[in-house]
Amino acid sequence: MATAGKVIKCKAAVAWEPNKPLVIEEVEVAPPQANEIRFKVVATAVCHSDLYHLFESMPKDGFPAVLGHEAAGIVESVGPGVTEFQPGDKVIPIFLSQCKECRFCKSPKTNQSLVGAESRFTCKGKKVLQFAGTSTFSEYTVINQIAVAKIDPAAPLEKVCLIGCGICTGYGAAVNTAKVEPGSTCAVFGLGAVGLAAVMGCKAAGAKRIIAVDLNPDKAEKAKVLGATDFVNPKDHNKPIHEVLAGMTNGGVDYSVECVGNVEVMRSAFESCMPAWGVSVIVGWTELNDVAIRPTHLISGRTWKGSLFGGDKNMTIICPTLYSNFKLQLDEFITHNMTLDQVNDAIELMKHSKWYHFLVLFIY
Repeated sequence: MATAGKVIKCKAAVAWEPNKPLVIEEVEVAPPQANEIRFKVVATAVCHSDLYHLFESMPKDGFPAVLGHEAAGIVESVGPGVTEFQPGDKVIPIFLSQCKECRFCKSPKTNQSLVGAESRFTCKGKKVLQFAGTSTFSEYTVINQIAVAKIDPAAPLEKVCLIGCGICTGYGAAVNTAKVEPGSTCAVFGLGAVGLAAVMGCKAAGAKRIIAVDLNPDKAEKAKVLGATDFVNPKDHNKPIHEVLAGMTNGGVDYSVECVGNVEVMRSAFESCMPAWGVSVIVGWTELNDVAIRPTHLISGRTWKGSLFGGDKNMTIICPTLYSNFKLQLDEFITHNMTLDQVNDAIELMKHSKWYHFLVLFIY
């Protein structure tokens, strides 16, 4: 392309400081350096992790930044040493990259890596940080090639952008981390996109009963479309939710997946499991509070686990394949189509929980 090797000036939503609206700015995106690619973002989704950085964790050294990490786009140019990608390829950026060289990448026990990323953004003469190694609230972004997955050229970018985080995270937590077994009973706490994807994963794994738990009754129908057999609203009961689920399942569920990021919900999900063999997986992200549990609840036989991005190194291969084979539903997760200029409206929708989790911001 004519822009290869040159600085690109484009629009991006910049978070100048915490707890403030994003500002649409003209940014400069430098050419990709060694082992990097620059791609045009066609569609990106909003995730609660973006809001967590902006409104909750608010790290002192985390601003200014370009947020966004769930996207799909087209490679514009590549830097020296890049051999697996070329201009025109359709790709999904991956916030959890694989360098294949550190002790984490060499271990079959984790999908994590120690590698970092360097920002190629500047705005008004200032360096702008790259969020999650991706920064997709921009018309163009530069990412290390180890943080990019090539996808089918026929894939609809406005849908597969969701694979970059939430869908793989929830689906994988059920299938890979919990290892839900056929005929089992499951409970999924929180019906944002991650929770809905966990419901879908439980169904794919063959669970016979899937209890969806959420405070919003409007989410019941969507959960059942994706595989839930029951919906429980804790506000409808005058006793703890783990006691409600124990009564529904003759003692507790075989598996529970927590997708809220609230320590009280994490404990409830754990206590909802069958004492002798139940497995509970924490997926929701928070660094603000500690979680506590009685040791006897573990000693009796329950297992407590955590899951990051689906708990498998190959989720960015597995999920696109499942989608192309009609085994992964994505349309049900998209509630709004908006433009980058409307990014603050999208954030407000998520803050007030008026939709399931995702909308798609088109960036052309």
